[in-house]
Amino acid sequence: MRLLRFLWDFVVGDDWRIAVGVALALGATALIADTSVAAWWIVPVAVAVLLAVSVWRAVRVVR
Repeated sequence: MRLLRFLWDFVVGDDWRIAVGVALALGATALIADTSVAAWWIVPVAVAVLLAVSVWRAVRVVR
């Protein structure tokens, strides 16, 4: 049980939405990598968008 709790805290952390976004980005990259389209850019763009949304939400809560 402690291992599962550690893994949850390590992977999900404070915001489950960020974890879901990263998982979706990795899944989309895996799906697109099997095609002829370049997929290297998906994760960096997703991380930038997720970071911006996370900061925006944090600033909105503080106000």
